[in-house]
Amino acid sequence: MPQSREAEEYLIACCLLDGADSISKCMEKRLTGEAFYTPANRTVFNTILEIYQNRPPVAIEVIAEELSKRGELDEIGGLPFLVEITNRIPTTAQVDYFIDRVRELHILRNLINVGTSAVQQCYDFSGGLEEFVDKVEKEIFEVTQDRVSDAAKSMKQTTQDAWVVIDKMMHHKGEITGVSSGYKELDAMTYGFQKAEMIILAARPSMGKTSLALNMAEFAALPKRGEPAATLVFSLEMSAAQLGMRMLCSRGRVNMKKLREGFVKPGGQEYQDLLQAADELTKSPLFIDDSSQLTIMELRAKARRLHARQPLGFVIVDYLQLLSATDPRMPREQQVAEISRGLKALAKELEVPVLVLSQLNRAAEKENRAPKLSDLRESGSIEQDADVVLMLARPRDADEKFQVAADSAELIVAKQRNGPVGDLKLTFLRDITRFENHTP
Repeated sequence: MPQSREAEEYLIACCLLDGADSISKCMEKRLTGEAFYTPANRTVFNTILEIYQNRPPVAIEVIAEELSKRGELDEIGGLPFLVEITNRIPTTAQVDYFIDRVRELHILRNLINVGTSAVQQCYDFSGGLEEFVDKVEKEIFEVTQDRVSDAAKSMKQTTQDAWVVIDKMMHHKGEITGVSSGYKELDAMTYGFQKAEMIILAARPSMGKTSLALNMAEFAALPKRGEPAATLVFSLEMSAAQLGMRMLCSRGRVNMKKLREGFVKPGGQEYQDLLQAADELTKSPLFIDDSSQLTIMELRAKARRLHARQPLGFVIVDYLQLLSATDPRMPREQQVAEISRGLKALAKELEVPVLVLSQLNRAAEKENRAPKLSDLRESGSIEQDADVVLMLARPRDADEKFQVAADSAELIVAKQRNGPVGDLKLTFLRDITRFENHTP
């Protein structure tokens, strides 16, 4: 590839002439020797990076001496080669262009390799189509996103990352470090939903799981303070239009029953409130996918695609038991276990909190007690994979006719890997299907 060689040599010349400025730009864009097609150019660039990191001056003489010690100088064409390429360019002002060009050609070569491999795998395909498609798609996205990172992190890097969080806690006492749920008591216990966490929100049917999740989506995408988090909601049960209606009435604080019965008149205050809510939601980074009968692989692929266009900060799945596994012939418990693992993997892959709604079995109702972790329906793997488990329940002293339309509800933090557990109360506004901070 002569175009590759030419772009590579121009970039090397920029690094030799400009030194630290050009080299630091290469490092900022995570350009490594692997991106160079020509072996000689790859050797020279790797040597430049190594010398730069060890602090000696990056000059032609130093590079030549280092290559000579390794017995590689003659292989790259000797000192005349280094002198020749540096004499080709009058200025290093185009270094950004050459960095992008080298990366671009590297990505194209990798796409060719992945595509060729995919074609061969298609011919050799022997079963498990969903897993195969997900694997190929992930490989392609890794190339296009240029995700060149090591799976294992040194303790130096890990400690530095942890110290950033510790420093923030010491100097900003009580400050939210993740995506705010919008509820003070819950945020005080969790410090927000953290990156790579899978959070389970479980309850019996008609207890308000979807309403609470939508309220959390609204708080994340339209926070009162701080930067909004782009939020993706997967709704496998309700249509986007239905969710949109709920969110408009909830945010505009308009009684949905009155709206349906025609008591909200154009031009009135409630109408203006709905218009204001519509304007705010329209401008928010909130996305709804109401595809039905999704498999866990399809859901991950959809999230990955959107994340590539619009980096996400929060994902909500409503709800886990409606997702399908890759193989419907598996026992249901194994299917749910696969789905649970897939959602946890999604949280880690995108580095965002993933809130997953789930159903509880009837045991708590039969025994007239608060729900507990063992009540999670269909699979103990949900409990194992989750970083945080929240359970929405009626107050234990409520009347037998209590439904979610009552004015209060209990939110139980039943599990939290990195924090306390306990109960807290929320106030439910029945007319607008909205949960708010508890007011005695």
